[in-house]
Amino acid sequence: MEKRSEKLLRWFDLRSEMEEYNTIHTNIEQGIVFKGTNLWILVFAIVVASVGLNMNSTAVIIGAMLISPLMGPINGVGYSLATYDFQLLRRSLKNFSFAVGVSLLTSTFYFLLSPINEAHSELLARTSPTIYDVIIALFGGLAGIVAMSSRLKGNVIPGVAIATALMPPICTAGYGLATYQFNFFFGALYLFTINTVFIAFAALIVCQLLKFPIRSIVDPARKKHVNRVISAVILLTLIPSIIFGVNLVKNEEFAQNAESFIAEVTLLGGNYLQDKQINPAGRSVELLYSGYGIGDTTITEIWEKALKHRLDTSRIVIRQGFDANLMRENVRKYQSESERLSGQLAATTFALRQTEGRIDSIRNIPLFGEKILGEIKPLYPQIRSCSYSETYLFTAVNDTTRRSKMMPVVIFTVPRNGLRISDRNKIEEWLKSRLNNPHAKMVIEEV
Repeated sequence: MEKRSEKLLRWFDLRSEMEEYNTIHTNIEQGIVFKGTNLWILVFAIVVASVGLNMNSTAVIIGAMLISPLMGPINGVGYSLATYDFQLLRRSLKNFSFAVGVSLLTSTFYFLLSPINEAHSELLARTSPTIYDVIIALFGGLAGIVAMSSRLKGNVIPGVAIATALMPPICTAGYGLATYQFNFFFGALYLFTINTVFIAFAALIVCQLLKFPIRSIVDPARKKHVNRVISAVILLTLIPSIIFGVNLVKNEEFAQNAESFIAEVTLLGGNYLQDKQINPAGRSVELLYSGYGIGDTTITEIWEKALKHRLDTSRIVIRQGFDANLMRENVRKYQSESERLSGQLAATTFALRQTEGRIDSIRNIPLFGEKILGEIKPLYPQIRSCSYSETYLFTAVNDTTRRSKMMPVVIFTVPRNGLRISDRNKIEEWLKSRLNNPHAKMVIEEV
């Protein structure tokens, strides 16, 4: 069992592949210097990263991170603290401060000249650091210092440069200065501080675990003081990130619940969701509906679904789109127009039926003579035929012509001297009574 444990430990042993201590020390000393080549590479990397952030190009930003020399003085800080090499610590801090200053000036200058000032997603991603960024910086720093301490460095260093992402935050801080958006400046600067502190802390841990030789004689009191300062810096950097991380988790949970809730209230009671605004920080949801109008029943249904998804109903704002009122107005207009057209159609139909009735009556007028003949023939067999019509009587009075009311005219055909005068009078009286018109005219035609 012990042999297996020893064999397993050998798999994880770093000392067998570790570089000479003096070689590691020399490499770290060379890496902290920012002048000549390193300085120009830093300036070029800052410009490339700024362009990548400005154009929202991930590939360009990764290229800038690969050529960035900023890791050198940060590892120098961690290494010098682990070995109590305070002279190297001062040089590392001095060079690091100079590098940060140059980086800020370069990125600020670029964004002052750039005509594009819109904050894309790559810029926004560097303004809200959380505990997850601490984890990335810590383990990226561990990988970096382990690779630097090993003879088999491989391609770990470029990967660490990408993972810890030192360039984008400092360029985002420059963007904040150039555009006077200090929330960008302080947010990005805090992310850069997290990366710096925990990469240095990772270097300190590895150097102590690998038992790098102490470079100066330090009394115990000073050691304690150094350790207290390191602990204080780590805590001051860590605590805000934990708070931001907790808020991030809560915001993500709220956003997921809000999306699930919105999926259930997209179409309600003839109303459709036109727009939505989810504010995870304020824990609020704003819904904009269009349709026939939001009623109390629909609002109650929305609140019930919100409670189902653990959302505060007091923070759900329901708005009605401008076209809802327009739609209701159009509906009323169309309804009234429909009613008007229906009334007109009914009146037209009634008038048409009356006209059809009159037409039928006009068509039946000539046939009325047959009916009269059938009624008068039994009383006066000598009447041979009957003709019926309705017409006007026009009378000339002085220079004018007067028209009478419509009156019926009945023409009877009888043999010559077939009716006496008294019979004619009786027939005329009967005819006026039968037609219920005292102005009815009778004409006797003898043949």
